Amino acid sequence: MTATTTAPETAARRTTRPAAIRRRLRLPFSGWHALLAPLALLFAVPLIWLLVSSVMSNAEINRFPPALWPSGIDLGGYRYVLGNAMFPRWLLNSAIVSAVAVTSNLVFGALGGYAFARMRFRGSRTLLVLMLATMAVPFQLTMIPTFLVMKKLGLIDTLGALIVPSLVTPFAVFLLRQFFLSLPRELEEAAWIDGCSRLRVLCSIVLPLARPALATVAVLTFLTTWNDLTWPLIAINHDTQYTLQLGLTTFQGQHHTRWSAVMAGNVLTVLPVLVAFLFAQKAFIRSVTSSGLKG
Repeated sequence: MTATTTAPETAARRTTRPAAIRRRLRLPFSGWHALLAPLALLFAVPLIWLLVSSVMSNAEINRFPPALWPSGIDLGGYRYVLGNAMFPRWLLNSAIVSAVAVTSNLVFGALGGYAFARMRFRGSRTLLVLMLATMAVPFQLTMIPTFLVMKKLGLIDTLGALIVPSLVTPFAVFLLRQFFLSLPRELEEAAWIDGCSRLRVLCSIVLPLARPALATVAVLTFLTTWNDLTWPLIAINHDTQYTLQLGLTTFQGQHHTRWSAVMAGNVLTVLPVLVAFLFAQKAFIRSVTSSGLKG
């Protein structure tokens, strides 16, 4: 005796079978990861090579063809860098310049961005356009006038010459302005009704909501200031005022270069940048996706 199946049962089996097959074939990760993982590895190759070279000896680095993997771990480069009496001073100088630049860009960028986003005054659009136009001017055209201004102020060969030109950037003002435009005005209007001033509204309501944009400005300003070499090379002459990037150039001589020390110093220089970006990457992505909602 054979069992007969009705038409509804047959249709139910046909609809449930592909769903079961799809569940079995579902990958534990997104299909985009299969494409992005090789690209991420490609971008990570220079960092991996930097780390591997930092534990090589000078003979292995200068070998031709170059060795792809060290025969043993040689920490001579790290000992040379950390044993250099000026390296802690260079690290402190870079930290001071970067910290002041990040703090000032957050303060002045927030004030300027909020003014351009919420306050309407005569010439505000023109002033905004002129400010953004300065971003198209290459640094090579402004470094001589900037040097002359710093010389008039008596800041050459001091950390002030590195800090003053970086106190506020047009990018920080523009990015924060774009983020402030995406926030609803109703929150600020309710605070105004309660008697809050504009500064109180900015500090108590707007800035807590703008943490992603503030984190983005902080990270990008830190990266730019920490990795800057051209301007310190022009404005600083004495080795006690060197930053890390400028100090690493002293390991490269005209006739002999300690490549193991250069690689080890670059690893120690890149490490704070990687840590800062890893901590702020979520806020960075959130700010980039939300700051372009309004123009």
